[in-house]
Amino acid sequence: MLTKEITITTKWCRTGRRNFLLLLAVAGFISPLFCNRAAAETNSVGFIFDRFNLTLEAGCRTETTGPFYYSQQTEDETTVAYPPFFSSVSNPSVAFDEKDFFYPLLTSIHYGKERRWQLFQLISTSGGQEQNETTKERHTLFPFYFSQRSATDTNLNYTAVVPFYGTLKNRLFHDEIYFVMFPFFGETRKRDVVTDNYVFPFVHTRHGNGLRGWQVWPFVGSEHKDVTTRTNGFGDVETVAGHEKSFFLWPLHLKQDNGIGTDNPEKFRASIPLYAYTRSPKLDSTTVLWPFFNWFDNREKNYREWQMPWPFVVFARGEGKTTDRVFPIFSQSHNATKESDAYLWPLYTYRRTHSDPLDQQRTRVAFYLYANTVEKNTQTGAYKRRVDMWPFFTWHRDFNGNERLQVLALLEPAVPENSGIERNWSPLWSFWRAETNPKTGAASRSLLWNLYRRETAPAHKKVSLLFGLFQYQCDGGNSRTKLFYFTVSRNSATTQ
Repeated sequence: MLTKEITITTKWCRTGRRNFLLLLAVAGFISPLFCNRAAAETNSVGFIFDRFNLTLEAGCRTETTGPFYYSQQTEDETTVAYPPFFSSVSNPSVAFDEKDFFYPLLTSIHYGKERRWQLFQLISTSGGQEQNETTKERHTLFPFYFSQRSATDTNLNYTAVVPFYGTLKNRLFHDEIYFVMFPFFGETRKRDVVTDNYVFPFVHTRHGNGLRGWQVWPFVGSEHKDVTTRTNGFGDVETVAGHEKSFFLWPLHLKQDNGIGTDNPEKFRASIPLYAYTRSPKLDSTTVLWPFFNWFDNREKNYREWQMPWPFVVFARGEGKTTDRVFPIFSQSHNATKESDAYLWPLYTYRRTHSDPLDQQRTRVAFYLYANTVEKNTQTGAYKRRVDMWPFFTWHRDFNGNERLQVLALLEPAVPENSGIERNWSPLWSFWRAETNPKTGAASRSLLWNLYRRETAPAHKKVSLLFGLFQYQCDGGNSRTKLFYFTVSRNSATTQ
């Protein structure tokens, strides 16, 4: 499988093939020469070659040819990468393996007995064994071809060739879809509701448990559902609300009666864009010249809200919600658990969610130009924080107090916590890296892919500069200085 994926990828990327093979040779032949030697005797050659212990966790890392090759070994994971061409990360303890080719162009993921590969979310293959021991293989050429095969349950099998003929199961937000010369005929099923579409979306009939309906859109349509019951997952019988819906010359005349048979029956009437209103025991709303002028009386959440015109001017008052908004000049809104502020949107925005033990705050300036996110556990006091300023830097602190700073950050502020970006692209522009581990007292600094590198720990210090032309290392009472890769000074605690 992997050989086929590599072959396909190299065919697509012929212009980068020679560079990829050159990097492979460098990593394959140079790295072992150094890795087989004792750490105390290993020369650092700047961004040509360096091998060092990780700062934020137990493990080691080897970097060769600047940002274009690295390998990393931790207690659980092994990573090998040739940014941006290829990366592989594996964790044998949980049977996990992921390979990326020009991420996110082509990815391959194996997790336990499940596997998936996809080409830019358009062409994909997935399969394996699920928790109920059902095995299946799924193939997609979006949006033209869909298929699935199961050796253990043939009821899961389907094939669809859009728009000609086919069946899909548990795809596209439906339990089952059947079509012939779509959009001329298509049948969908979601739970017990079956809809037959003729020249979608204009004509359909619908039926289900106590349900029947039809429409010739946008001219006329009607749907009725009786009050029914069902048994939930706990074995209790619960009521399923009924409804009456109809329209005439949509959206000029809309009529809906929802929640029939419950303690909150709701009546909705509308002639859009002239007016719309909802009346129920828990909520009343009125709209004039939809969607601009709205009024809400939410008795369930205990607040009233006026929008005139929405979304530019909004005011709300009550225990459930307080809002003052004159968009885009300012906006202030809060309730018992959430707070949202904006000034000269999108120049400045602030969001907070407080629901013990979670307290999360996020401040942004001009979307991704600057972002500051803090997440705190109110019970333990532990917190993590992330600060991004595009494209200059990204800095984050985890719940253990570990800190990491990266300069530059071209994509990370827009897609934070994306391991694929961090693994395949971040090394290319990480001119400066700084890491600190307060638990172990270890810290490291790297400039221009180890052209300058400094590592410190309570009983260890190592400095390398200019391709390793100057190196200094101190372990306990033993120290050594090198110039042009030759030892010029050595001090030993045993000889002092």
